[in-house]
Amino acid sequence: MEHMVDLDEVDDEANTIVASPQRTGFLPIVTNWFDRVFVGIYLFVALELFWMRFLEQSIPLSVCHVLAIVLGVLIVWRG
Repeated sequence: MEHMVDLDEVDDEANTIVASPQRTGFLPIVTNWFDRVFVGIYLFVALELFWMRFLEQSIPLSVCHVLAIVLGVLIVWRG
């Protein structure tokens, strides 16, 4: 009841799985949807803090909310 496995065939299968084309976007790293959501949230917080420190006196924070959400959607969709 010995079952022989052809290791070369298994390696070929692994190479075809790895060599499948990756989704390309404008981010310089390979990401999945969760990574892009994380980057979007991180940039949302950073943009909000930057806005509150430097721009809130002249432009309302609600403008920053809209820009940050649009940026997050763009990163998740196209990143």
